[in-house]
Amino acid sequence: MGGNGYIRIGELSRRVGVNPELLRAWERRYGLLEPSRSPGGFRLYSDADVARVEQMKLHLAEGLSAAEAARLAKTSEVAAPGGRDAAPLLDSALADLRRALASFDEPAAHAALDRLLASFGLDTVLREAVLPLLRELGESWARGETTVAQEHFSSNLLRGRLLALGRGWGRGSGPHALLAAPPGELHDLGLVVFGLALRNRGWRITFLGADTPIETIAETAERVAPQLVVLATLLPSRIGSVLDGVRSLAARWRVVLAGAGVTSELAEQVGAEQLADGPLEAADRLSSALGR
Repeated sequence: MGGNGYIRIGELSRRVGVNPELLRAWERRYGLLEPSRSPGGFRLYSDADVARVEQMKLHLAEGLSAAEAARLAKTSEVAAPGGRDAAPLLDSALADLRRALASFDEPAAHAALDRLLASFGLDTVLREAVLPLLRELGESWARGETTVAQEHFSSNLLRGRLLALGRGWGRGSGPHALLAAPPGELHDLGLVVFGLALRNRGWRITFLGADTPIETIAETAERVAPQLVVLATLLPSRIGSVLDGVRSLAARWRVVLAGAGVTSELAEQVGAEQLADGPLEAADRLSSALGR
């Protein structure tokens, strides 16, 4: 949010991926939003408004009617990020999620994620919960402290929930991003997070996911004409095995390479850009460059 924590409806629309007309309708019909007024009479929206919209989107994705989704969103315990009670609530839900994943308790893991998504905006959940969990999971795996079963269970559960949040992320009128992992790269959770961060800033997403042939990526790009093609990998060899294909792709489209397996030298070699910062920071930077 801005320095005073309040934004106008255009920025709210960009953050949550809902057009201003629909936001106004939700405010008018269901009382979902509770704006204050600027000295000039403009409606100003808070972090709590962002969180309620995100919660309503979640309920709509579950198949609830708009009226029921709004009712549940308004009655959820919403803590504004950075508010006095936000940190304890975040820490408690995150601790519950860690315990549930470690003990293969799927219902408890989903309940903890529900608490997070009901109480915080999507950016906060990604930044403060999902990304730290993914880092912890990778570091624990590298140290041999996490079993194959634990890694697969945790990754698959998180991936499923994140992709559910991305339902309908190809709709809209914003800039279009094509996201894929190159051949041989089986890990795409970071790519999903990046796609959600872009969507939260008004982008449309075409997601091809893990282990995608470079020819398929090129064919899809020709069909959807994206403003951006993102290839993410944990190992440089994944890009190295398809250098010519990536170079051809970059000659036609704006291509960025992301992930631990990417260096500036590798990106320069194929005529692409390196996405060196975190997924939310990168989404902010790319969106600002396009005036989103």
